[in-house]
Amino acid sequence: MKLITPFEIAPPAHPLGLRNHMACIGSCFAVNIGARMRQSGLPVLVNPFGVLYNPLSILQVLTQDPTCRSLYFQDEDQRWHCWLLDSHFNATTLKACESAFLSARGRLFSWNPDVLIVTLGTNHYYERINSKLIVGNCHKQPTAEFAEKAMTQEQCVATLETICQLFQRSRIIFTVSPYRYSKYGFHENQLAKATLLMAIDVLQKKYPEQVDYFPAYEIQLDELRDYRFYGPDMYHPSQQAIDYIWERFSNSFFDEEAQRFFYDYEPIRKALEHRPDDPDSPASVRFLEQTRDKLNQITAKYNLEY
Repeated sequence: MKLITPFEIAPPAHPLGLRNHMACIGSCFAVNIGARMRQSGLPVLVNPFGVLYNPLSILQVLTQDPTCRSLYFQDEDQRWHCWLLDSHFNATTLKACESAFLSARGRLFSWNPDVLIVTLGTNHYYERINSKLIVGNCHKQPTAEFAEKAMTQEQCVATLETICQLFQRSRIIFTVSPYRYSKYGFHENQLAKATLLMAIDVLQKKYPEQVDYFPAYEIQLDELRDYRFYGPDMYHPSQQAIDYIWERFSNSFFDEEAQRFFYDYEPIRKALEHRPDDPDSPASVRFLEQTRDKLNQITAKYNLEY
């Protein structure tokens, strides 16, 4: 009995391998898939700038001067924030906030990824009315200070093309987040996703050797057509959905050696996630030592370094 219609995924011209240096940036789904990659034993840098939803905000953190004073503000609790970054980038001093931005930028470019996974959530963005600065996060400041705008397909293409040029030596894998943006209305959410999808399609055709697309959004909608595959808020994919999408990604994009590694690594992954009641007990210490031995064996088998 066939209960779903699987979404056909075209295999990439150059499959990913265990020795690829990978980084994930973008929306919250970049965090989800990046964390799942890390749990599977892959070296990956996950969202160093925090969650960013639209192409313009991603480009901003890659190109703006982190020492520019206008990028920062102090809230009523005397905490400093950066308009371009996620809200968890905050500090007691302006200098510390600048340093956090510089550190995040440095981590990404020094990581020098040969594979960059960019997850886009929407084409909507917010601009500060007084300065015309495009923000990555409004930091719960008054809505009257911002104007909400939507990027056209042409703007999305130009912005994403600039990101591709910044990472010329990297393969870029674009995904569109399955998250449903109800605040725009569900019809507007679909229009936003469609704009992103059409822009990515233009780039795929223009840069077939550099740009790939993984259909996380379509898998969530077409293969997982049930609210049980969403979290309690009914907007975010559930953990089961994330695991399923990761499985589809890994089966489609990774080479045979990586597939064997994932199979061998799975017991180690489960062991590493185990949280004993008494970490200091002899049994727990012995279990940890055995897990480390298995990890050493598998890294030697595949000639990997951690």
